[in-house]
Amino acid sequence: MVGEQGKREAAKGVVEEFADLIHKSRVIGIGTGSTIANVVKILYENGMLDGKILVPSSYQAMELLSLRGLPVHTNFGGLTIDLYIDGADEVSLRGDMIKGRGAAILGEKMLAYASRINIFVVDEGKMVNKLGSRKPLPLEVHPWIYNLVIELLHKRFGWNVQVRKSSSKDGPTISDHGNIVLDAYTGPLEDPYYTERELSSVPGILCTGLFLGMANHIVVGFDDGGYRVYNFERRFGLGYT
Repeated sequence: MVGEQGKREAAKGVVEEFADLIHKSRVIGIGTGSTIANVVKILYENGMLDGKILVPSSYQAMELLSLRGLPVHTNFGGLTIDLYIDGADEVSLRGDMIKGRGAAILGEKMLAYASRINIFVVDEGKMVNKLGSRKPLPLEVHPWIYNLVIELLHKRFGWNVQVRKSSSKDGPTISDHGNIVLDAYTGPLEDPYYTERELSSVPGILCTGLFLGMANHIVVGFDDGGYRVYNFERRFGLGYT
């Protein structure tokens, strides 16, 4: 399958390039998705998660860790998160991202914001010139008001915004925090920072899938073998301040 080898190469890159950082990190946040499953597998097999306090971003991440007998800490408060590792759905060359296909937007964004250092891991197919070029923008929205949010976004931006349907049952996709997940088909975003500011001002939108200025490092894996590490100057979150 296209992208699978790239995911494995990227996961290998995390271990090879950031072993010392992982070793020194006492508290590690774990993201959601298939790419992170590859990362956790390699870290676990190499004993690199032994003795760590692991904070999952979602129920999926919690299960991923628990099935390996790794202890998880589900209370975000009271801990300094030394390192957060996650995947992404789209990545621009300046290190901005769209995330949220796993419907764990709020948990992922909170951990990314709170972590001292963020590493994002992707295959080469996730790289884009402009965010929104290939994937819709996920939004986590309060369930009482999601229909109004859809109407407002259509009027304001002209976007096609849809309720994400659940793949496991009839009805909408519900986030880990009990909210509705919308997918906004924005097309390529000329100014994602403007878009984030506008969306954050809409009552009912609890979190957007725009992860802007949060990456310290992005590891990109290639299907024909190898990986590349991109380093960025963090602009938002506790790791910036």
